[in-house]
Amino acid sequence: MKTFFDLIQEVQKPGLCHRCGGCVTFCTAVNYGALELDDDGKPRYGDIEKCIECGLCYAICPEIDELEEETRRRAAWSAPMGRIIETSVARASDAAVRQHATDGGVVTAILLHLFDRGRIDGAIVAKQVGPFQRRPFLATTRDEILESAGFFFDTSHGMKSFSDQYMTYSSIEEFDPMVKKGLHRVALVGTPCQIKSVRRMQTMGLVPSDAIHFCFGLFCSGNFVFGEKERADLAAAHGFDWNQVRKINIKEALMLHMKTGEVKTIPLEDLASIRRYACRFCPDYAAEFADISFGGIGAKEGWTTAITRTPVGRAVFSDARTAGALECFRYQDDPRYASTALEKVQEWSRRKKESAAEFRKELGARSVRVKA
Repeated sequence: MKTFFDLIQEVQKPGLCHRCGGCVTFCTAVNYGALELDDDGKPRYGDIEKCIECGLCYAICPEIDELEEETRRRAAWSAPMGRIIETSVARASDAAVRQHATDGGVVTAILLHLFDRGRIDGAIVAKQVGPFQRRPFLATTRDEILESAGFFFDTSHGMKSFSDQYMTYSSIEEFDPMVKKGLHRVALVGTPCQIKSVRRMQTMGLVPSDAIHFCFGLFCSGNFVFGEKERADLAAAHGFDWNQVRKINIKEALMLHMKTGEVKTIPLEDLASIRRYACRFCPDYAAEFADISFGGIGAKEGWTTAITRTPVGRAVFSDARTAGALECFRYQDDPRYASTALEKVQEWSRRKKESAAEFRKELGARSVRVKA
């Protein structure tokens, strides 16, 4: 049976680790405590003597195909982009939610709706801790859910022990406090790799993944490092001042919303050098294993494209819409709007899969070269 040592050899050393936190999350939550995350979010041995070599950390890694077939079958996954029940373009009905949101505030609106209806006790989200950082956070009140919406710059927060990584999303490392607080009905908002890791846990029936009742995935072009040098280079190349940036968003491009009202657009190609290395090998753009997938791509400013993928996701979205928490784009105004949005997502999904395949070919070619 393969163990965390094999993950180091097969995933970490080639640079394929997405730092989703799945291996450490499971090990910590079940009180083995053999693994931990380093300051940059990379898993490592914390206390190797506590490792019982169960091999579960290896099996749930999204880079390992051991459970791929079973996970796909459980999710009713189908090519080319996972199961799709319905596509909608929507926004939060509450203007206060939209004000906090990056796009249309649909994820936040659904979380608040589930919380108000007593369907969840909390949500694993990402909370802003500085101008360029977010950290994983277990929100257990309505205010905490709302405060975690969007990505607004707030220079009053210091960076302190947090890295310079632009952590757009949450991390499943918040499973540990979820367990300690005894929460059994939690929603997770995360990246495709994080969602997939949780689905692997659920496929194996592992505690504490049974407490995750809803998985909400975010469209993902990758995670980026916004260190001091990277920020300076971007500002110089594109002629802007970071102190004048009010909000940041990533759709087809990096969008910088300035305090003046101007929106500066930087092509994602210009960010290739600061994208996390492992992200170039990830083929999942649209969170294919989520209950609902969300993102701004394909939607007008202030709106969110939402793809329901499971019966649970469809029921949640429908209930939120019926209760007035969501406002959907009027079909009468553009009958093809949702279809066009889906086509856009499918295009970006195809491009990410093709790019990941090419990078993997290059990685494979490099790995078999032997120096004379």
